[in-house]
Amino acid sequence: MHTDLLKTLRLESSGVPIYVQLREQILRQLGAGVLAAGDQMPTMREVAVALKIDLNTVRHTYDELERIGAITLVRGRGSFVAKPPPAMGARAQQAQTDGLAKQVLATAATMGIDPLALADRIKALAKQKE
Repeated sequence: MHTDLLKTLRLESSGVPIYVQLREQILRQLGAGVLAAGDQMPTMREVAVALKIDLNTVRHTYDELERIGAITLVRGRGSFVAKPPPAMGARAQQAQTDGLAKQVLATAATMGIDPLALADRIKALAKQKE
């Protein structure tokens, strides 16, 4: 199944660092259900070879994905899509939401995207998922 993910990854010369492009594309694919919790991710080497990039760049991407809890790295076995975290309390969820919103706003600002247009798009996409 991870070959489907490899086929969707594309790099652009947009000035956005390669590891950030990869991280965001993989997160979008995970959100779209291309891979489910417990599924094995492509190896770092497979991604590096497929995209013709340095292995350390892919390692940086996977480390970031593990740090945010999207994947789990198991030494000697590979990388796997993480299981969703258990439900958190309202206060903790609010703090997480605020942090994520600030991160998205900062990313939008660096890309010259209007934050209100982005918010409208997020609402539309959330409605589509329902």
